[in-house]
Amino acid sequence: MTTPVCTSASDAATSARQTFPNATYPSFTSYVRARQPVLLRTARSLTANPSDAEDLLQTALTKTYVAWERIEDHRALDGYVRRALLNTRTSQWRKRKVDEFACDELPEPEPVPSQDDDPAERQALHDAMWRAIMRLPARQRAMVVLRYYEDLSEVQTAEVLGVSVGTVKSAVSRALGKLREDPELGLVR
Repeated sequence: MTTPVCTSASDAATSARQTFPNATYPSFTSYVRARQPVLLRTARSLTANPSDAEDLLQTALTKTYVAWERIEDHRALDGYVRRALLNTRTSQWRKRKVDEFACDELPEPEPVPSQDDDPAERQALHDAMWRAIMRLPARQRAMVVLRYYEDLSEVQTAEVLGVSVGTVKSAVSRALGKLREDPELGLVR
């Protein structure tokens, strides 16, 4: 989740630049150069996304820059910046948008695998199906394979085999009837 994090801090920095147009703090620059890797690790521990961590640190450093003159003990700067990181992240968390939408229909639940969904049984069914298909006449077998295993439409199957669509429909219908009556597949049902 990427949220704009610099709104209040950038507003504060803009107003600080307007109030103190020539205010630059060399000690702040040296502090940031020296402590940035450590502070960035702290920011990364607060967010999952490294880019969000960089934005978070930038916001906290902006807040620190604005308050630089008010900070009396510069030995406690790490604590000040860490507190700014934590407060900024907490504010982001509180302001986050929840993406929930009411809908008329409930989504279908994921099918729960049954206890008898044994891979060995599925393989046995697969093998029995192929043996039954191999017992079909060659033309019907070709049409069933093209229609159901290759997922071609009736028109595409007719074009591949060079027959009419009606021939495909009737041959596939007869083939499915034979498969329904196959004794080996009857045991599996």
